[in-house]
Amino acid sequence: MALTTTARTTTELAFAGPVGSLDAYVDRVARIPVLTRDEETALAQRLRQDGDLDAARQLVLSHLRFVVHIARGYGGYGLPIGDLIQEGNVGLMKAVKRFDPGVGVRLVSFAVHWIRAEIHEYVLRNWRLVKIATTKSQRKLFFNLRRFKKNLGWLTDSETRAIASDLGVSAAEVTDMEQRLSSRDLSFDPTPDMDDEDGGSYSPSAYLQHPEADPSIAIEREQWDEDTSERLAQALETLDERSRHILHSRWMTEQKATLHELAEKYGVSAERIRQIEANAIRKLRGLIAEPAAA
Repeated sequence: MALTTTARTTTELAFAGPVGSLDAYVDRVARIPVLTRDEETALAQRLRQDGDLDAARQLVLSHLRFVVHIARGYGGYGLPIGDLIQEGNVGLMKAVKRFDPGVGVRLVSFAVHWIRAEIHEYVLRNWRLVKIATTKSQRKLFFNLRRFKKNLGWLTDSETRAIASDLGVSAAEVTDMEQRLSSRDLSFDPTPDMDDEDGGSYSPSAYLQHPEADPSIAIEREQWDEDTSERLAQALETLDERSRHILHSRWMTEQKATLHELAEKYGVSAERIRQIEANAIRKLRGLIAEPAAA
């Protein structure tokens, strides 16, 4: 038994024309009639046995009101309710695809898990304060801690221990998650329309000085780099050709030579190459440091 003619007509009229706002969408999905058990079973069988997409559409549309109801329970996380509903609708469609009417449960009972799972994933992806809430205990705390708190103040020790016992986590984990939930993200570079209440005056860009902000420091750094490079070049000229080549091969090329490769080239041991390298570096350091010491 499929949807009755009256129910089908009501469903079609509910989505006739554009939906201009969230309130209009909620009002329209509320007008879609709820399926009876027999109607739901018949549609689900058509979907599973015949791949009837129209049956799947009717199952989804008749349960959109439940998604709205569930999504509203996550309004305290500062995320757009429209986005939460959209993610919940994705979960509903996944549930419809996997629903087996032969199990003997209603679709709404089966779909709750899928709807909540999609909304949970969306919240965790977008609420940056809890992006590290990836373990099972952290997720449990994140979505249940507010429900356990009886007021807006901080939890007492006894309340913390009670919640930890109820959720099967440690008291330290409860305290840590409470601190995260009581914090908020701060934009580094606020937009012009942000006021003090939004954190505009307290954003890092309002009081942290850029390292390149002082021209004198930038010029001094540039001159120091040029002077050091010039003195290094002059110091290299004082080395013998072998020492200069060893340093160049070991430090100044992308394909750096090994001690054994240079030892084979010059017919000496790798230890001797290491000694030549160390002596050359020691000499360069002394020559470069002389002007500074003077």
